[in-house]
Amino acid sequence: MPAESNNVLAKAFEFAVRVVRLYQYLVKEHKEFVLSKQLVRCGTSIGANINEAQAGQSKADFIAKMSIASKESREAKYWLELLCITGYLDNTQPHVTSLLNQSEELIKILTSIVKTSQANSKITTKN
Repeated sequence: MPAESNNVLAKAFEFAVRVVRLYQYLVKEHKEFVLSKQLVRCGTSIGANINEAQAGQSKADFIAKMSIASKESREAKYWLELLCITGYLDNTQPHVTSLLNQSEELIKILTSIVKTSQANSKITTKN
């Protein structure tokens, strides 16, 4: 398992906390329940899948869970962007920009971990 995965787990946990707090704000202040619920589901799923990957039974299991985490990161970014476009969030606000940047960072890190793990798995299989 790549050493990066512990660091990405911490980043995913921090992102999940921020998403939960955003969900609480959207429900309380905007009475928005549909989009925010989608965001909280995928935003908290990222870390859960990374955590599961670390306990993976095989390299393939690790890759599969990290791939799901990567997909969930992309979905979270989608919901954040949709909340901005529909006026629930203001993407000129620093905390919103920071959250969008954080989702993009998770996408990049997880994509890199998956690609590296897949490449290393192919090398191991050939030997």
